[in-house]
Amino acid sequence: MITNTELEYKGNLYPNHIVEFTQDTDKLYFTTANGVVLQITILRGSVFRFRYAVNHIFEPDFSYAIDPEGTMGYSKLEIVENNTEYIITTARLSVLVDKMTLRIQISDLHGNIINEDELGFHWEENYEYGGNTVKMSKITQTGESFYGMGDKAMHSNLKGKKVENWVTDQFAYAKEQDPLYKAIPFYVGLTKGNAYGIFFDNSFRTSFDFSQERRNVTSFWADGGEMNYYFIFGPEMSKVVSSYSSLTGTPELPPMWALGFHQSKWSYYPESNVKEIAEQFRQLQIPCDAIYLDIDYMDGFKCFTWDKNHFPDPKRMIAELEEDGFKTVVMIDPGIKVDRDYWVYKEALENDYFCKRGDGPLMHGKVWPGECNFPDFTNPEVREWWAELYKEFMTELGVHAVWNDMNEPAVMEVPSKTAPLDTRHNYDGYPCTHRKAHNVYGMQMVRATYEGVKKYVYPLRPFVITRAAFAGTQRYSSTWTGDNVATWEHLWIANVQIQRMCLSGYSFVGSDIGGFAEQPDGELFARWIQLGIFHPFCRVHSSGDHGDQEPWSFGNEITEVVRKFIEIRYQLLPYLYTMFYKYSKENLPMIQSLVFFDQEDSQTHFRTDEFIFGEKILVCPIQEPNAQGRRLYIPRGNWYDFWTQEQVEGGKEKWVIAQLDKIPVFVKAGAIIPKYPVQQFVGEKKLEELLLDVYYKEGTETSEVYEDAANGYDYKKGRYALSNFKLTGKDNSLTIQLFKDGDFETDYQYIKICFYGLPFTITSVMVDNEEMELDCLLVESDHVLRIDKNFTLLHITGNE
Repeated sequence: MITNTELEYKGNLYPNHIVEFTQDTDKLYFTTANGVVLQITILRGSVFRFRYAVNHIFEPDFSYAIDPEGTMGYSKLEIVENNTEYIITTARLSVLVDKMTLRIQISDLHGNIINEDELGFHWEENYEYGGNTVKMSKITQTGESFYGMGDKAMHSNLKGKKVENWVTDQFAYAKEQDPLYKAIPFYVGLTKGNAYGIFFDNSFRTSFDFSQERRNVTSFWADGGEMNYYFIFGPEMSKVVSSYSSLTGTPELPPMWALGFHQSKWSYYPESNVKEIAEQFRQLQIPCDAIYLDIDYMDGFKCFTWDKNHFPDPKRMIAELEEDGFKTVVMIDPGIKVDRDYWVYKEALENDYFCKRGDGPLMHGKVWPGECNFPDFTNPEVREWWAELYKEFMTELGVHAVWNDMNEPAVMEVPSKTAPLDTRHNYDGYPCTHRKAHNVYGMQMVRATYEGVKKYVYPLRPFVITRAAFAGTQRYSSTWTGDNVATWEHLWIANVQIQRMCLSGYSFVGSDIGGFAEQPDGELFARWIQLGIFHPFCRVHSSGDHGDQEPWSFGNEITEVVRKFIEIRYQLLPYLYTMFYKYSKENLPMIQSLVFFDQEDSQTHFRTDEFIFGEKILVCPIQEPNAQGRRLYIPRGNWYDFWTQEQVEGGKEKWVIAQLDKIPVFVKAGAIIPKYPVQQFVGEKKLEELLLDVYYKEGTETSEVYEDAANGYDYKKGRYALSNFKLTGKDNSLTIQLFKDGDFETDYQYIKICFYGLPFTITSVMVDNEEMELDCLLVESDHVLRIDKNFTLLHITGNE
C-alpha cells in the first residue's frame, strides 16, 4: 500500500535559459531548457502577440474576443542574436528576449523603454482543478498611468488599483466595488508621453494589479488557461485603442432610431400602461424612439411567451406604437423555466442544449420564472437554435429589438450568484468548465440573439442590448452599466464608466439614466439627463419599486429642462451618427476622456469629469446637488461656449455658471457641427435642409458629416453621403471646401450655415468661384447663409 502521497507544493515556477530558437514566417519560437515555449507573433510593426506554453504544449488557439475579419500586416522584420539576447526589430519597435530568463523588454526605435518584464512570465500548478495559474509581472515606469479595463466603478486612472474580471450581477453596486458586469482585460499604459496597450486574451477569472501591492510593479494573472497577451504600441492613445478595436472588432452601423431617446421601466404593463406612456410623450412633445418591455410582458416570466391577460394582442399593440413613432424592445433572459409543457424547454431538453454539471445532471438555478435550466450558448448548435427562436417575435409580431439581461448568467439564492464552476460547456468544440466559459457566456448569448434578430429584421439593421460582456462583444451588441442607484455618487460613476468603456473599445454604451434602484429627486434626474444625452446609448430605466421615473414625473420645471436636452440630442443626431460611423470604420471611441484627447498635457491624466463627445464637443456635467456652476478644465486650444458662443482659451481651469437648465458645454474652434430639426422620433419629418454650425478659427480644421438611409444595408453598396469639410480661417475671410464621397442622395437640397465667432461682417460670398448676391443667401441674420448642398467651395470675406 502506498501511503503519505501528499503532493509537493511547488509554488511559483519560472522559465530558465533558452536552448532553441526557430522562426515560422511571422511566428518566432523560443524554447527553454525546462520546457517553456514563448511564441511571439508579429501582427503589425506595432502589435505583437506573446503566448507562453509550459511543458512544450500550447493550448488550442481559439478566441471569442478576436475578430476573425480583422486585418494585420507588417513591412519589416529583423531578428539578431548576440551573447545575451535576441533582438527583434520592426518598423516601429525593438523587442529584446533575454536568453537566461526569457524576459522581455520593448522599446521604440529611439531606445525609449516602453514596457519591460519584472519577473516576467511565471506560473503555479493548480492542484484543485488542474492546469496552471498563469502570471505576468511588469516594471512600472516612473510616472506611469493606467486606463481602460471596461466596466469599473472607480477613478479613470487606475494607478494604485487592483481589479478583477469575473462577470458578476452586482445589484446596486457601490463606488470602487469590483467586479461588475463586464470582463474586458485590456488596459492602456501611458509613460513619458508614450502610450501602449496590453490585452490579456484569457477568459478565466483574471486579475490586474496596477502598482498597488508593489509601487514599481504592474502584474496580471489568470486562474487557468494560457499566458496569452497582445502588446500594442501607439505612441498615441488613439492608435492604441484603434489597434485594439481592430483586433476585437467594431459593430456595424445601427439604425438611427437606436441613437434616439429610449424609455424603460421594470415594468410597463398592462398594454394600457404602455399606451399611456407613449401618449404622454407625444402630448408633451418630448422626443422618444423606443419603449421597453421588461419581464412582466411574459407568461410566468417564460422567454418567448406573452401574458395574454396583460397583452391580449401584442402584434396589434406593437403596430399601433409604431404608427406613433415608437419601436418596441423586449427583454429575453437566459434562464429557461423547467416546465415540460413549455415548448422552449421541451426543444432544448430533447436536443440536449442545456448546460450540465460535472457528473452529468443538468445545471439548474433559480431565476425569475423559478427553477431554470440554462442553454449552453458556447455550443454553435445551441446558438443557431436560439437565433431561430426570434422568428415569431420579429417577423410575425413586429418586435423591433431585443434586450438580453441576467446573462452573466445570474443565478439567485446562491453565494456565487452564478453557475457552479463544474458546469460543463462546449466552448465551440473545446470542452471546458464554467471556470473558463463564465466570462463569455453572456457574450455568446447575445451573439446568438444578434444573429437571430439580424436575420429576421432584414432588410433593416438589428439593434440588440446586453448586460454581460467580454472583450469583443461590441461586435454584436450595445450595452449599459447595469443596476445602478439614484444617487449623486452614481452620476459620477456613470460618467467615468462610459468614458472607460469607450476607451476599452466598447462605445455603444450608456447608463440607466436617473438610477435603477431607488428614486432620484428632480434635480438629480435633470442632471443625469444632461449627462445621458451625450452618451452613445441614451435610456431611462428604473426598477419601478420607488416611484415613477418618466421625464414628466418631477414637475413642470424639470420636465422643461428634460425636454430641452432631449431636443438637443435629436438636433445632434447627424453629429452622433457620424461619430458612430467613425467608430465603426476608423475604430475611434465615441466618447474621449481628456487624457485620450490630449495625452501630452499632464493636467488631463487624472481628470474624470469632463469628456469629449465625438471629437469637437467638450461636455462638463454637473455632479453635485444645489450647484450653481462648477470648476472645470478646458483642454488646450480655443473653444466656444455652446450657449453663449463666447470664445474661451483652453489649457486652464475655469469657473462656469450652470443653473439647473444648463451644463457647461464647449465646441472646438474650427468645428462644423451638423444639426437636424427637432423631431419627435427619427423619420418623423422629411428633412428640408441640413443646418451646419460653423465655429470660426484662424487656421485650418476638418469636419465630417456621414448620412445614409438611416436603416438598411444600402450604405454597404456605396449609397451613403460622406461630406468632408475643410475650414480655413483668416483675419477677414473664411473658406470651406467640401469633398463628397458616396452615392446617397439626401432629401434636402439646401444647407443652412450659421457662423459663430467671425471677426468680420460678411460683405461678399463666392460659391464655387462665382460671386453671389448676398441678399439672396442671407437668412434670419447677417451671419446665416443658405446655399445649395452641392457646393464645393464657399469663400466669404468681410470687414472687421
